Amino acid sequence: MTKDFLKVLLAENEISARVEQLAAEISKDYTDKEIIAVCILKGATLFYSDLIRRLNIPVKLDFMAISSYGYGTESTGEIRIKKDMENDICNAHVLIVEDIIDTGCTLSNLIEMLKQRRPASIKTVCLLDKPERRKASIKPDYCGFVIEDNFVVGYGLDYAEKYRNLPYIAILEPKIYEKTM
Repeated sequence: MTKDFLKVLLAENEISARVEQLAAEISKDYTDKEIIAVCILKGATLFYSDLIRRLNIPVKLDFMAISSYGYGTESTGEIRIKKDMENDICNAHVLIVEDIIDTGCTLSNLIEMLKQRRPASIKTVCLLDKPERRKASIKPDYCGFVIEDNFVVGYGLDYAEKYRNLPYIAILEPKIYEKTM
């Protein structure tokens, strides 16, 4: 599988150290508060799992599945909620856990939708941020790494449902995804 990558962008130990730091920041900011941590499936699953185990605050777990990519490398612009959360978030502190913020359109629309449910607060944490591709005016409250505009896979991120299981993040060879375009 390594032949499919230009290079490893973030090693397993780098990711682990940064997740530890993020958990400490979030725990400090939410001292004496309970949060509902909402994992955006499927990409954020590994990040979410590692993050919530390191939080030192009360946490309720929830999940949402939102799609705007399909099997391609570009967002379709069409945002679909495939699975909604189960917890009532009225007056709750919500932390949306996302794998990557690219254009920001999906996350921006999600936040607007969740505001209608009257939470006490909504904050976002992402593992990766690509600000140069931003179309929506959104900035994560907590960010693991700011990266350049490359197509990355691993640690939950995929291309056509492949590579999610990698313990690191790699830049995918363009020839892998260009042949399907």
